[in-house]
Amino acid sequence: MSDTIPSAEQSPRQHLSASIKLGLPLVGTLIASMLMGVTDTLMVGRLGAEPLAASVLATQLFFILTIAGIGLASAVMPMAATTLGRGDTQSMRRSVRMGFWAVLAYAIVVMPILFFAEPIYTFLRQEAPLPAMAQSYLNIAMWALFPTVIVMVLRSYLSVVGLANMVLLVTLAAAGLNALLNYAFIFGNWGMPAMGLRGAAVATVGAATLSAIVLLVFAATKKSLREHELFVRWWRPDWPAFVEVIRLGWPIALSLIAEISLFAFSAIMVGWFGVLALAAHGIVLQIISVAFMIPLGLSQVGTIRIGLAKGHENNLEITQAGKAVYILGLAVSFATILVLVLLPETLVNAFIGKNSPDAAEILSYAIPFLAIAAAFQLVDSLQVLSAGLLRGLSDTKVPMQIAIFAYWIVGIPTAYILSKYTALAANGVWTGLAIGLTVAAVLATRRYIRRGALGLV
Repeated sequence: MSDTIPSAEQSPRQHLSASIKLGLPLVGTLIASMLMGVTDTLMVGRLGAEPLAASVLATQLFFILTIAGIGLASAVMPMAATTLGRGDTQSMRRSVRMGFWAVLAYAIVVMPILFFAEPIYTFLRQEAPLPAMAQSYLNIAMWALFPTVIVMVLRSYLSVVGLANMVLLVTLAAAGLNALLNYAFIFGNWGMPAMGLRGAAVATVGAATLSAIVLLVFAATKKSLREHELFVRWWRPDWPAFVEVIRLGWPIALSLIAEISLFAFSAIMVGWFGVLALAAHGIVLQIISVAFMIPLGLSQVGTIRIGLAKGHENNLEITQAGKAVYILGLAVSFATILVLVLLPETLVNAFIGKNSPDAAEILSYAIPFLAIAAAFQLVDSLQVLSAGLLRGLSDTKVPMQIAIFAYWIVGIPTAYILSKYTALAANGVWTGLAIGLTVAAVLATRRYIRRGALGLV
């Protein structure tokens, strides 16, 4: 038995070791994915405050729609883990295939939103010319949606079968390609046209397409995976499996949308305070998003290990695996807090050009934003860890309800009120984020403790 697969005989130390071993490539993959966004921000930021602010608007909308597709793809992870734990290869194959069907259908449905984004930004009172600039980016970047969701299904599948390292290698290669394409097409280097913000979109499409092609070929040709027959008659529908993917996936998708929309609406609200405030907001979002990849990766570790334990029908395995993930996640969150508190100016300055005339004002917005972000790292880790563990138990509907309440009923209105009607101004938006995340953490952790500690599967 692989030491990444939980068993009742494993000691607490062995559970921690197994979680770290599984978590390293998962976290590494997420960080490598985020590096693409960071690279975009760093390079677009050299074009000035307006292109940077427009990229914040565009990428937030693209990310919201992408994250919903990722939610559907994420249903494959607990389904595949549970069936693998039972030794049911046929059911695992069915769930992965129908995962592809579900995410591609979703991508087709949401493409028009990206195509007509400019009127949405105008309605939300974003300053001209930001809506038009954001639309020019999305007209190209929207074609990255299809390969992105395909990659997410493959990532779930390969992680469950113990091949997360391959996903990491491909993602690192894609991040490198993204940087090269950014350098070529944003600034017009190596004989390429200088496309500015649209050049970043070209890079996004190129990197996503490379990832999808390489992982598809790998999954189809890897000798150890041939018994799964993943792509044999892939065009044939398997409606029970398709319905199961949708049943588990849509609450995950809506939960993710609820959280991401909290941050997307925060960008809209900060945008009311001007281009420089929005540029600072985008920089701080990039910083904390990179930090968030570690607990997010650990939450995926929890989903896989709890799903495998559920397949074994062993409640002790579930409890031990969950504890290990919590310990690792909380340790990481405390380390993140220290970095954010001790090095705020260093982190922000990395995103601002040395000769930018707006550097001082952007920094004056960004430092308080980063201080508030440091304050909610612990609860942000708790909520994502608990959500991942609950997904391993195939518990997705109640976490969805928690997310909607915490983010849409508490977080967004609180951010609006504090920024609009108090002296906190733009800082009130970030305070609202902290409050929403705290509510989510308390409710989701309470839900898991009641289910996981008692082994109610």
